[in-house]
Amino acid sequence: MTTNSIELTNSKLWYAAIKPPMYSVAIIPIWVGTAVAFGETKIIHAGVFATFLISAILIVAWINLSNDVFDSETGIDKNKAHSLVNLTGNKLLIFWLGNGFLALGILGILAIAWLQRDFTVIGLVILCCILGYTYQGPPFRLGYQGLGEIICFICFGPLAIAAAYYSQTKTFSITSIAVSVIVGITTSLILFCSHFHQVADDIAAGKQSPIVRLGTSKASQLLPWFGGSIYALTIMFVGWQIFPIWTLLTFISLPFAVKLFRHVAEFHDQPEKVSNCKFIAVTTHFWSGLLLGLGFVIPGF
Repeated sequence: MTTNSIELTNSKLWYAAIKPPMYSVAIIPIWVGTAVAFGETKIIHAGVFATFLISAILIVAWINLSNDVFDSETGIDKNKAHSLVNLTGNKLLIFWLGNGFLALGILGILAIAWLQRDFTVIGLVILCCILGYTYQGPPFRLGYQGLGEIICFICFGPLAIAAAYYSQTKTFSITSIAVSVIVGITTSLILFCSHFHQVADDIAAGKQSPIVRLGTSKASQLLPWFGGSIYALTIMFVGWQIFPIWTLLTFISLPFAVKLFRHVAEFHDQPEKVSNCKFIAVTTHFWSGLLLGLGFVIPGF
């Protein structure tokens, strides 16, 4: 019985360390950018989409692994049992494994650029990677200055959507820029929510996350305005005829957002109970993005 408990605990720790649900942050921008392109051109380059999707997942794997390595150097993860560095006890292994994922991801994007004889996409992706490194990587560690959400917004919103859209159309559009704002906000929402349960560790490590700066109470009051803005923006863009009316399907994800707001409002100062709020944010991000993209695809048929 004890062995089973240990195995179950280890299994849960590895699941938490690998973070499978978090890879929706790689999938959704590529899906939405491609969906907008299809909605406007009625054409989809399936091979480019599949290659970009796999490459994005590999790059996000690099981000996750390298962040564990960089956090282990500041001591902020000393109480984080599901850190890959803590689980393996081998920081160098995780560091080079992450770099391997990055190299494979970049190779995939390079293949797209080479086939299209246009290096705009690889330029956008490399810029994403550079910004991603500055989030936790030395000597920048901008996430410790409370700039993580801004970096997250830029990388997974405007840059990622622009790259995905451009890979299909070799151009840019107002619609792709508008939709990138919504995806950027929902992605930043995940990072914002991930800080609620680790305020004590952040303060001890000198990390000035938005939750540390605002306090959990004020941050929980800001959350509905922050998260609710994606629905207000969708209505606004539909009203301006930038988005097709089908994009209002994203409102089906509203119950997940409301659940998130209520959960954080009730447990914002209780780390044990609020720790799962980032996964509710992931669910909100996934379904809102999936439905938003679907709203562009449906008129194409």
